[in-house]
Order: sequence, then C-alpha cells, then structure tokens
Amino acid sequence: MTTVNLNFPKPAKVFNKQIYDNLFDYGHFIEVWYGGASSGKSHGVVQKVVLKACKKWSYPRKVLWLRKVDRTIKDSIFADVLDCLSRWRLLSLCKVNQTNYTITLPNGSQFLFKGMQDPERIKSIKGLSDVVMEEASEFTLDDYTQLTLRLREPKHKNRQLFCMFNPVSKVNWTYKQWFAPDAEYDPSRVAVHHSTYKDNRFLDADNIATIEALKKNNPAYYKIYTLGEFATLDKLVFPTFEKRRLRADSLNKFPSLFGLDFGYTNDPSVFIHVKADVKSKVLYVLEEYVKKGMLNDEIAQAIKSLGYAKEKITADAAEKKSIAEIKRNGIYRIRPAEKGPNSVVQGVNFLKEFKIVVDDRCVKTIEELENYTYKKDKATNEYTNEPVDSYNHCIDAIRYAVEEINGKGTVKGVISRNRLF
Repeated sequence: MTTVNLNFPKPAKVFNKQIYDNLFDYGHFIEVWYGGASSGKSHGVVQKVVLKACKKWSYPRKVLWLRKVDRTIKDSIFADVLDCLSRWRLLSLCKVNQTNYTITLPNGSQFLFKGMQDPERIKSIKGLSDVVMEEASEFTLDDYTQLTLRLREPKHKNRQLFCMFNPVSKVNWTYKQWFAPDAEYDPSRVAVHHSTYKDNRFLDADNIATIEALKKNNPAYYKIYTLGEFATLDKLVFPTFEKRRLRADSLNKFPSLFGLDFGYTNDPSVFIHVKADVKSKVLYVLEEYVKKGMLNDEIAQAIKSLGYAKEKITADAAEKKSIAEIKRNGIYRIRPAEKGPNSVVQGVNFLKEFKIVVDDRCVKTIEELENYTYKKDKATNEYTNEPVDSYNHCIDAIRYAVEEINGKGTVKGVISRNRLF
C-alpha cells in the first residue's frame, strides 16, 4: 500500500473556513451538516472524508457513501468524490469501478457508493469505518437508525456518520431528531453545523445575485432554500398522501401517464411516470427522474434509457423550443401541456380529487408534497386557493401527466371537463 501525503500550503484556496476548522475533528460519532443551497456543505464533507481516508490508520478506512435512490448516485456523490480526488491529483492513483461504483485509494482505503431504497442490501456490508448520508432528509429515521448500528467494527477508530441536507419541513425526521423543542441528543456524540451561501467563499457574483434575488421574489422559499431554515408550514395543498413501495406489475391494468417539467441551473428537470385508477380515484406515482443542468438531448436520452421513448409525454408548454428539440431527438410523442388562466389552480384541484400514493423511492415528489403550501393574502392574512410557487417541479410534471384524464387530453370520456366545476 502507498502512503498518501497531501499538503495544502494555502488552505484558504481549497477549503471553506467552517469545514477547515473541523477538518481533523473526529471526536463526534454523528456530524450533522445542514443549511441553505450553495453553502458548500456537501463539498466540504466530501473533502473531510476523503482526507480522513487518506490518513495513515492501523486499518484502511471503508467508507459507505449513500443516496436514498441509487439512480442518483452517478451524477451526485460519486461525481463529487471523483472531482475531489482529481483536484487533489489522486485520481490517477486510485482504482475506480464505474459499474459497481467503488473506489480504492492508493493506501487501501475503500469507498462504496450505494442507494438505500432497499435497506436489506446494506446489511451485507461489513467492516465499515464511516458512513455518509447525502440528502439525509430523503432517508427515513429507520434508515438512519440502521446505519448507526452498522458502524460497530471495533478495529476502526473514530468511526463517524455524516448527515448532509437542506432543511425541509418540520414534519421531516431530521427536524424531530435534532431541532424540535423536545429533541434530545448528546452534544459530545453529535455535532451540528449550519451554513448558508454566505459561508461559501467560492461562489461567484452571478450565483450570489441569483440566490439573493429569491429574497425579493419568494421570501418564504428564500428562508428555506437560501438561509437553510426549517419551514413553519402554512396550509398544505396535499395534507394527506400515502408513501409505500409500489409494484408496477400489480398496477398494469391502469393507464400509464407521463409528464415533463423543464429546469436547468437552479431548478431541476423532472420526468414523472404515474398510473391512474380513475374509477376508485387513486393516483399512483411510480417513478421520478429529477436532475439539474440537463440539456434537451440529455433529457431525450434519459427518457430513452428509462424505456419510455414511444410513450405519449405531456411537457411544460412554456418550453416549445425544448419540446421541438426533444422530439427531434427521437421522443416523437412529446406534446405541450395546455396552459391558460388558472391552469395551475385547476390542475391542482383536479389532483386533490384523488388519493395520492407515492412509491417511497420517489423522494423528491415526497419532499414536495410535504412542503407545497397555499399563498396567503397579505391584506386579509387569509389563505388563497393559489399555491406558492416553490416545491412544485414534480407536482407540475404530475399535473401535465394527468391532462389526459382531466378532460384536456385524448383519452375519451374518462372524466368530463364540466365535472370539475
């Protein structure tokens, strides 16, 4: 095994201050890193864990890097770790398996990257030294509890579990575990770190301007998304829904419906697959594909890789050029959604007629349903029937998908338009 020697003569050019101040603190079994978007928390934790694994230990580290759903690993935490190794000129010395998502460092330390949609898969992994939960709010309390129990290999000293997340609503387990008034934890075992974009010295002026524009345009979202505060929920649009593991083959008798919402830099593009039991008024959310920074040809390729290139897909009508480009890339049955006055309100009200059941792997849809609220009238302080324009990318895609059964599409006579009013 090769000894890894890393030297950072100008650490201010590599690390944000908050992570640098805690870089070699391994004294807490749990480290909680939460805060606003673009705060650098995930990047900082990657740096800390990689550097920890590069140090000389009696036994090489064995680190498990987790997302709730394994489909998201390649373009998130796996890519972040590869980028860190590359920047530190270590990547060429590592053994990287792009199929199984494993990395072996030159000193013998191992990185394993997994999704936890099936917790049983994790139980077979032995001898862990550290665990990293990216987007920890997408996991469950049971997931977290099981992971704390996996970190019991006595040969590894300074075992740690790292939890990184942006705060969501106060119904989330992370709030109840560490932040609720009745939350109890031992500060000698749990370290909690909060950060915002103001703590990230590597943000450029354009990114800062975009983030700060939210303060004026959407103050409620600014507090959650930018400042990293837990939301005190107003009136939820969907106060009840069910989340459980769904089996597609048991729902074959119901029609499949597909929706696409566009995003790029700050907002993700979302592709949604739902099934509708119109007679019993149950809507099943089977699959989600959520990713930022996607070009139209990449969206088309993602749809093909999911096996839905030949399906009818209803997409955001505001992006007619994008729809045309995706069609040119082989998704021939994509079409624009109908938009008009009150189309959002009408579409949301239609969804509210259904019991919504979400596959527990559709973590972004679940997050949105738990945070999608109605606006308040500033003059009267009463709730309006119009939702707040945030936490709605998956929900918008679902609205587009169900147009066919909302009296707007081509499925004949399932539900008449007049029935909605």
